Amino acid sequence: MKTLLRQIRSHLNLSQTAFAEQLHVTFQTVNRWENGKVVPNKLAQSEIYDFCKENKVPVYDFIINKIAAVSAGIKLDAGRMLLYHGSKSGIEGSISPRSRKQCDFGKGFYMGSEPAQALTLICDYEKSKFYIISICADELAHLEVPADLEWAMIVAFNRGRMEKINGTCFYNKYRAMTADKDLIIGSIANDRMFYVIDNFFIGNITDAALVNSLSALQLGKQYVAVTQKGCDNVRIECEVPLSYLEKLVIRDVAEENRTRGVSLANDICKNYRREGKFFDEILDEAMREEELHE
Repeated sequence: MKTLLRQIRSHLNLSQTAFAEQLHVTFQTVNRWENGKVVPNKLAQSEIYDFCKENKVPVYDFIINKIAAVSAGIKLDAGRMLLYHGSKSGIEGSISPRSRKQCDFGKGFYMGSEPAQALTLICDYEKSKFYIISICADELAHLEVPADLEWAMIVAFNRGRMEKINGTCFYNKYRAMTADKDLIIGSIANDRMFYVIDNFFIGNITDAALVNSLSALQLGKQYVAVTQKGCDNVRIECEVPLSYLEKLVIRDVAEENRTRGVSLANDICKNYRREGKFFDEILDEAMREEELHE
């Protein structure tokens, strides 16, 4: 927190006295904050947030740069790669595949290749924690799914959207695809992509619109350890503390990104509204094929 306050003040080229005047506090208060002797309470951090917003201070950039600096200082064993994880209440005990069952790639421990993914997920939770972690994919049985229709169908299977064709070859294909894997790697489906893929599942857009939206949004990758072996390979490298002020800023950026992403996706969906197949058409076609082979 003390470093962030110095960055804010430096960005605006303010002395501690001038900064204190802007925030309606004393010089001594700002001095104690920046020396780390006292942490601003929530009310003070809210006021600093309003001040930064009014003066267009790039606090989000400061947060990302902080994470990048910490990441750069981590020395990894050969073969390991850095990833990011956000937890709503912190990691306690051993890591295990215990997320909700109907997530994108099923029950697992979810990690992202971009800090923004994890930050977005936890910015609304008071006790949330942000972690830099590492994993060695080469030591695990893994599947990497490109951003295409196969990705959408795996997500559909894991979210329970294929139950009406349960038992068909089409259904069993996606059940088997990830059954023997420790780690699944695929495009992230954060709040921007949720909007698009949900519209695909309910029949508002075609597979062509979905796949082109995936490519355009460029949301990075998620790595999901779906077995205990996969989770045992995960190593917590460090926790990066996030202040109340930082979470307020992250929340704003997440909402802005979502709005832009939805707008972009809407434009893409309009362009591809007459191309491709709808989700129900794909399932009905799979069912007819099954009946022909009986």
